[in-house]
Amino acid sequence: MSKYDPLWEYIKANAPSELTFDEVRQICGFPIDHAFLNSKKELEAYGYQVGKISMKSQTVKIHPWKQS
Repeated sequence: MSKYDPLWEYIKANAPSELTFDEVRQICGFPIDHAFLNSKKELEAYGYQVGKISMKSQTVKIHPWKQS
């Protein structure tokens, strides 16, 4: 079980195209950290993938996962 499972479940249920870092904090109960970079591949099991992570605008882009 990953600490980001609540976020992956939220994305699966709501299909957002973008989340702010603050929204991620509200969903998970903690702020985004470096572990997010290592965990983002887990989202593919939920049918989505993490796109661009912008430190400047503090956003995370979410895309449907296209298996190659």
